[in-house]
Amino acid sequence: MTDQADLDQQCINTIRFLAVDAVQQARSGHPGTPMGAASMAYTLWDRFLKHNPRNPTWPDRDRFILSAGHASMLLYALLHVTGYDLPLEELRNFRQWGSKTPGHPEYGLTPGVEATTGPLGQGFANGVGMAIAERWLADHYSQPGHEIIDHYVYSIVSDGDMQEGVTSEAASLAGTLRLGKLIYLYDDNDIQIEGPTDTVFTENVGRRFRAYGWQVLGPIDGHDTAAIEMAIRRAQDETERPSLIICKTVIGYGSPAQATAKVHGEPLGEENVRAAKDILGWPQEPAFYVPDEVLDHMRNAVGRGEAAEYEWRQRMEAYTRDNPELAAQLQGQLRGELPAGWDEGLAEPFPPGSKPIATRAASGQVLNALAQRVHGLTGGSADLAPSTKTIIVGYGDFGWDNYCGHNMHFGVREHAMGAIANGMALHGGVIPYAATFLIFSDYMRPPMRLAALMGIPVIYVFTHDSIGMGEDGPTHQPIEHLMNLRAVPNLTVIRPADATETVEAWRAALLNTHGPTALVFTRQKLPVLDRTALTPAEGLQRGAYVLWDSDDGTPRVILIGSGSEVHVALEAGRRLADERVKVRVVSMPSWELFDQQRAEYRESVLPSNVRERVAVEAGIEVGWEHYVGLDGAVVGMQSFGASAPGEVLYQQFGITAENVTAHARALLKR
Repeated sequence: MTDQADLDQQCINTIRFLAVDAVQQARSGHPGTPMGAASMAYTLWDRFLKHNPRNPTWPDRDRFILSAGHASMLLYALLHVTGYDLPLEELRNFRQWGSKTPGHPEYGLTPGVEATTGPLGQGFANGVGMAIAERWLADHYSQPGHEIIDHYVYSIVSDGDMQEGVTSEAASLAGTLRLGKLIYLYDDNDIQIEGPTDTVFTENVGRRFRAYGWQVLGPIDGHDTAAIEMAIRRAQDETERPSLIICKTVIGYGSPAQATAKVHGEPLGEENVRAAKDILGWPQEPAFYVPDEVLDHMRNAVGRGEAAEYEWRQRMEAYTRDNPELAAQLQGQLRGELPAGWDEGLAEPFPPGSKPIATRAASGQVLNALAQRVHGLTGGSADLAPSTKTIIVGYGDFGWDNYCGHNMHFGVREHAMGAIANGMALHGGVIPYAATFLIFSDYMRPPMRLAALMGIPVIYVFTHDSIGMGEDGPTHQPIEHLMNLRAVPNLTVIRPADATETVEAWRAALLNTHGPTALVFTRQKLPVLDRTALTPAEGLQRGAYVLWDSDDGTPRVILIGSGSEVHVALEAGRRLADERVKVRVVSMPSWELFDQQRAEYRESVLPSNVRERVAVEAGIEVGWEHYVGLDGAVVGMQSFGASAPGEVLYQQFGITAENVTAHARALLKR
């Protein structure tokens, strides 16, 4: 064995046993995959990955995603030995309170972690989104002699990833789009938690991915660094297809229990740790041992990374000299900045007296105005763009023959669409939006939750938001969905009442850089509120505001609505005012924005001494007690919908001004 081969094996075993020792000390974790995948991970990081441990976020770095997030110690070991700000003490605190080494990789917590992974298939699809963002930015900004955006997206994926539906959705789209900078290493180890994978998974993965339009390499020996290196080089040479490298590995390599489910998701145990170290010729003590020669070799990543970043910054300077306007625009997008004047005049198409318009249609007009000013705004729908009004007119379709297009076509793949949008946001330089009917938010919920967890600015456009969408019936009428979305921490949900609030909703979404935003719009037309007699729509920015008071002073009853039901509340309020009841109507498009306001403002909108409150919304009633209290009333849905015109459904289910008025009168009589 050559000296280099000896050193390679030392590095690989260091990665293995850092993982083994961390899992053993935590008495929790997954040692098997880090032991089996260490060779492929080491080869990728040592021979290919363009990254700078001293600056983990420089824009033209390669992206690496550990889609098999349960193998997190594999990534933490790599980050430590290559010189990221992840000292050995953090590895000793694996899975402990306050550490930077949680059970699954978490974006924003650990330097060098590009995505929160663990729910299988999500990382796979995130990488597709990153590759889309790389191609989009490269085709918009790279110029002859100035390849300013030019990097790869790599991932290690598992048998579990391959079984998830979101992987199939994302892989199919990646092949269709010919994303040649996407290179995935498949850790094919034939074992999962319940036992051998062939109990439930016997398909030919290679044939499947070839059918998707991928280059498939292997199966190769996933413990042979030379074979892995050759395969990655072949993958880099293929520019027209994404590449899947099938690496046959042994889970728990070197352990007496290798190749069994026993090593997948629990510590090896003291006896098996000692045996594995003996089998692989590793010192028993100390734990968390990193040989000096290994650290010296792996820390060369720092010098390589600094040199790569320096060379890129030199190219960026030359690019800026030759293309100053493009460079300024690109740098602003990479910093996540909005251009000057981006939101001026957005409400001009909706003056008082405008014809009724569905908020989805108003949203489409606002989106098109924004796209002319915010270059990085790009996205699409799950085959519903004509209905969701999310086509950016005149800006082209993104595809293998035109990576500059602003309109993404995700196909009927809501789950992948959400995860791909996450990857685009994680990459940076773009502001992604993803559109579908509100009912299908169920299909996209896992990536939405992860976007909220990661705090990344993805915009979800949901239309057909209630029984008001009508004849398609209960399969397409969302009832519980608004509450489902509101239950997700750090997801801002906004349901505007008319076109003027729709403008403000888009403004709020683009200003929200700390998490995702769900914009919820109607299919049915709504009157454009005459703001000369009402409070301006800018009140939306605070989540809820007093739309109208019938009289000065403290009201006797408060009516609260969101979206289309604000009009119901307003009509009911005017009826009560005709009965000489002092009434207040509150538009509450966003619970989350309202709850963030100071207590004084919230008290000014919903004074605590007014217990007579009625909320109205064409969704389930649960949750509104937070605002109406136990003494208030809610007019909402208590069942699924039905197939009929929307206006008939509102009458039949009692989402009416008459019903709201009746509830208010009952409260006032107590």
